[in-house]
Amino acid sequence: MELIIAKFGGTSIGDGKKIKKAAQSVVNEYMKGKKIVVVVSAINKTTDEFLKIIEDSLGSNVSDKQMAEILSMGEMTSVRVMSSVIESLGVKSEYIDPYNELWPVQTNNNILDAELDIEESETKSQEILKLLHQGVIPVLCGFLGKDSDGEITTLGRGGSDITAFFLGHCLNADEVIIVTDVNGVMSTDPNKIQDAKKLDKISVEEMRDLATHGAQVLHPHALKYKDPLINAKIINYKNGDLSEDGTEIVGPFEGEMMKTTILYPEPISVVAIVGKGMLKKTGILSRLTTTLAENDINIFGISAGQNSVTTFVNKKYSMEAYHLLHDMVVDCGELSSLSLGKEIAMLTLESPDFIETPGIISDITDPLRDNNINIVEISSSQTAVVVFVEWEDGKKAYELLKEIL
Repeated sequence: MELIIAKFGGTSIGDGKKIKKAAQSVVNEYMKGKKIVVVVSAINKTTDEFLKIIEDSLGSNVSDKQMAEILSMGEMTSVRVMSSVIESLGVKSEYIDPYNELWPVQTNNNILDAELDIEESETKSQEILKLLHQGVIPVLCGFLGKDSDGEITTLGRGGSDITAFFLGHCLNADEVIIVTDVNGVMSTDPNKIQDAKKLDKISVEEMRDLATHGAQVLHPHALKYKDPLINAKIINYKNGDLSEDGTEIVGPFEGEMMKTTILYPEPISVVAIVGKGMLKKTGILSRLTTTLAENDINIFGISAGQNSVTTFVNKKYSMEAYHLLHDMVVDCGELSSLSLGKEIAMLTLESPDFIETPGIISDITDPLRDNNINIVEISSSQTAVVVFVEWEDGKKAYELLKEIL
């Protein structure tokens, strides 16, 4: 019998009518012979309202324990309402919160940003299967956990997505359905570009990167728990139909690829172009990159200052790039000169945790400084840091930096 984890975000259960529509969609799938576990967030804006009340009444005089207990009331209310509405539609349901002996989500003691205790949670989750075998629809709080002392913990913003995918993993579910306020994953934010199109499919890695860079559809850490055989999709609550297509999330989570340190095996050369106020001239960067692209020369990195642009290319193509860009400098009045630098090494560090790790740049630069390794250039995104050092220091830098992840 097919097992579904259906997670309803706060917007999708934002009022009584939406809750009833959500409950009806669950019952409809149940009546098709499917087993369903429901995960719910706090009703729309509830968590934000709690945070505002805490700020206005307590300010900083609130402990982590108090904060977690207060915030948990949003999900505690949601499960009770949702379970009651499901029962009103003729199907037995049971709500499960952290005070329930069947509660499966166990965490460490980091109360407001807890990490899952995977082994313990997998064991506890088996109790949920007993309810499913009895024809009961369990409704669980998203976002919340319980530590070894029995205290309520929270999984951080987006924690309900983590709950849904993690339960899917623990219960060997066939599908995880994320019910939200969009039709699926769009080509871009439809509030900004009206012609945005819904994607039929998106890979786990693409979804993770999109979420990490600010898309609010799904929490990126949730995808850690997408098993290869579990289907997953994102759908809109408005249709009240869990069987609609939405956007399918394809593929497993490639855990070992998520945290990597790579030393590029070949030397890189620096070509630097200077020109006073060059960045005020429209099209300089476009002309530079087009010149190299038309000659099949890949750019590994580019940095721009007020009066200079530095490009990083493979050393074996550096002389060709040097001559091509020299011709561009001669033809362009805004540019003055260029130079070809010495061999350097390129190291790339990637991790989804970088975005939530204060001080990650200093964690990278400090060991290099302590070992007298000069950084030629450094660039970063939300999930990657690229460091260029002198070629002779490349292997030593790699040995130092791979310990960071």
